[in-house]
Amino acid sequence: MQTPPMIGKNIQRIRSARKLTLNVLSERSGVSKAMLSQIESDKVNPTVATVWKIARGLNVELNDLLEADDEPKRVFSLNPAAEESSKMEKKQNGITIRILSPLSMVEELEMYLLTFEPHASLESEPHYSGTQEYLTVVKGTVKVTVGDNTAELKRGDFLMYHCDTEHAIRNESAQVAIVHMVVRFSPDRR
Repeated sequence: MQTPPMIGKNIQRIRSARKLTLNVLSERSGVSKAMLSQIESDKVNPTVATVWKIARGLNVELNDLLEADDEPKRVFSLNPAAEESSKMEKKQNGITIRILSPLSMVEELEMYLLTFEPHASLESEPHYSGTQEYLTVVKGTVKVTVGDNTAELKRGDFLMYHCDTEHAIRNESAQVAIVHMVVRFSPDRR
């Protein structure tokens, strides 16, 4: 009979490699710091639900915590959304929104390519608390307003912001603008 996986050691190894404290992992996973400490030192045998929460907090697959080897599996997947992408494009009010990330990543990390026709505007309601957006302008210029903050971005500019307040991206020019957007949801929402 094989020995059971070293879940506690795997959690500790991954947490340490990512420079996360027990407090941070506790906040991300919803598992108490005391319980995490006991699991890492193999003093308790956690439930599957608890291990699943910890995996989500570490942003790894459940199997990464159950494996006996020293390294979690690494993903190398070329264009996993290719078959879905033709169906994942929406055109409305002068804006084309193309979803680049696969559906399996929804509500974790989402990637988009936004094409703004001249004078088009994308107005958004607040997302869940802690959600962030990361924008890179690929072509043209855009104006981004988040709450009381405004920034004018040109090709190559990068902007990150919490989007749990009203926000808007506007192309105020007479030229097409293209923006790459990443939305990262708060671990509390997941």
